[in-house]
Amino acid sequence: MYEDIKKQFTELETELMSPELQADRDKMKVVAKKHAALKKAIDMIDKLEKATADFKANEKMIADSTDEELRIMAETENKELNETIKKLATEIKEELFPANPLDRKNAIVEIRAGTGGDESALFAAEIFRMYARFAEKQGWKVNVLDSSQNGLGGYKEVTFTVEGDGVYGLLKYEGGTHRVQRVPETEKAGRVHTSTITVAVFPEAEEVDIEIKAADIRIDTFCSSGPGGQSVNTTYSAIRILHIPTGMIVSCQDQKSQHQNKEKALQVLRSRLLQKMEDEKRATDSSARKEMLGSGDRSDKIRTYNFPQDRITDHRINQNWHSIKLVMEGELDPIIYALKDFANNNKTSA
Repeated sequence: MYEDIKKQFTELETELMSPELQADRDKMKVVAKKHAALKKAIDMIDKLEKATADFKANEKMIADSTDEELRIMAETENKELNETIKKLATEIKEELFPANPLDRKNAIVEIRAGTGGDESALFAAEIFRMYARFAEKQGWKVNVLDSSQNGLGGYKEVTFTVEGDGVYGLLKYEGGTHRVQRVPETEKAGRVHTSTITVAVFPEAEEVDIEIKAADIRIDTFCSSGPGGQSVNTTYSAIRILHIPTGMIVSCQDQKSQHQNKEKALQVLRSRLLQKMEDEKRATDSSARKEMLGSGDRSDKIRTYNFPQDRITDHRINQNWHSIKLVMEGELDPIIYALKDFANNNKTSA
């Protein structure tokens, strides 16, 4: 059943070793991505085939053995194997034929401070750290593209990429308004304040996904700035791009050179445009529009972090979790997978 997939994987492995491909870095990157995407499916196929072989061996034992104890053990094991086989078959199908092909892409995440002044900026920095720790646990790579800090170490805004297998498919559920309720470090009277930040998550778009015409953009250069807005260098290495047809503006200043900042800014712009196209498609689907899971719409209040009560509430699925400190250290798995299961069960294609 999976022979074609295995054959394709073997062909990709052979292609990766060819000197011609290694001399072409762009093509090498494309083939390596395909290989990495199939590797996960191949590993699951191997597990499925082993579980299926064990199940059949147990069936034979049940039919042939006269030892009642062995038969009971085999029957018990087969109940577990049957569940494993069903689960693996579903996961392989999702991996090979995802409901949304964009789920396999890397992600670009933008976090912005909202209401709450310095406390909001400090919380934005904590949420960035939370995602960075979560990415680290998944074996993903985080790269900051652009940031603006306040004098307290908080972020007015920060934009970063997360690279890895199936990143967008998981992080897309984080888009929206995140609300925090706690006593700020700057609060002397001990009163609980409510602040907000916004998170937007885009699938990383490549040039083959979105073409940006030179006539459609205006590029400006400026000096990079640090905390408080002060200039940190005298060279115009920072880049600001205006996409004239949509009015989108993208800035990038955290790379080492003007050329790198321009490339990263274009990368963010392509991703925003790709997300815009996806949002327009989703708007025609009433069920997906109703659920709004993974839409990245900043106007949606999706989650509240209540520190005094040690409780996190996701308002889209009306579910609570405790141990905020662990979640802020990157233990996001229970929340994200609960959202993913909800989306799958309700057949949304967000």
